[in-house]
Amino acid sequence: MQASSSLDSGNGSSISSNSMLQQQHQTSQQQQQQQQFALLPKIINGGIAGIIGVSCVFPLDLVKTRLQNQQVGPNGEKMYKNMFDCFRKTYRAEGYFGMYRGSGVNILLITPEKAIKLTANDYFRHKLTTKDGQLPMTSQMIAGGLAGAFQIIVTTPMELLKIQMQDAGRVAAQAKEAGKAVEKISATKLASQLLKEKGIFGLYKGIGATGLRDVTFSIVYFPLFATLNKFGPRRNDGSGEAVFWVSFLSGLAAGSFAALFVNPFDVVKTRLQAIKKADGEKEFKGIMDCITKTMKYEGPTAFFKGGLCRMIVIAPLFGIAQTVYFLGVAEGLLGVKKSA
Repeated sequence: MQASSSLDSGNGSSISSNSMLQQQHQTSQQQQQQQQFALLPKIINGGIAGIIGVSCVFPLDLVKTRLQNQQVGPNGEKMYKNMFDCFRKTYRAEGYFGMYRGSGVNILLITPEKAIKLTANDYFRHKLTTKDGQLPMTSQMIAGGLAGAFQIIVTTPMELLKIQMQDAGRVAAQAKEAGKAVEKISATKLASQLLKEKGIFGLYKGIGATGLRDVTFSIVYFPLFATLNKFGPRRNDGSGEAVFWVSFLSGLAAGSFAALFVNPFDVVKTRLQAIKKADGEKEFKGIMDCITKTMKYEGPTAFFKGGLCRMIVIAPLFGIAQTVYFLGVAEGLLGVKKSA
């Protein structure tokens, strides 16, 4: 009987010990999750990533916009033959700083845009992860899509103003050839004019096309990046995260593929958001009208205008963004420990 009581007592102590260990493990997990979703470091990381990325690739983005907006003339004439011709003519006509038209508004708004996209994707991935730690591909795509949907709140006005500034040189050059003058515009003046004429919704011209592009991009990009980022060596700090060059190359590859995949949507969005057209260029009433007219007058290849430029722009932009984000630059600046 005494032996039995002793065994019962031992079992009770063992059960109690296991229960305490489980509680400690759950508490540790909760603390890690809370630390993982500290918003301030993520916002700073997203902002740094966006500023560095945009500064590096903006001239290519400007060339991409001008190539996508140019329409074939009645006799098949084009202002720009290809990406290199556009770059050369723009630099010759507008100089080095002309290649950065519209960069101010882009850099100003890139901080919340990148913060929203990267943080929202992490948040929704966390929420959609099953109790056993699994995240199915469909859930990854949903998380990416929701992140893209949140992002367009900031992206649409930014893209609208940026495109006007980027395309102004092309429109001015065509007007000059025709012996006409085009009034110079600024992002501030354009925003004020749109707000005065159409209210806040004036800044959301082309939001449907922007959403179509950005939501689709995020659905493709984030799951592909996460899949690629699992390969390659891990860090030695016990976090289990990839070394920086794996994150960089994963961002490059996923960004390139996703950019090319959604390029037709980007062409439609760019054309819908171009407020000032050159003489003889067609106006579009909406997404379907733009698709129909572009297909009728320019053929299916028109939907891949600027595709190479877009890939060259998006690949390093997201490669840099993911590297900065995963390196935890903000955590280093703030003196806080990066979560596992």
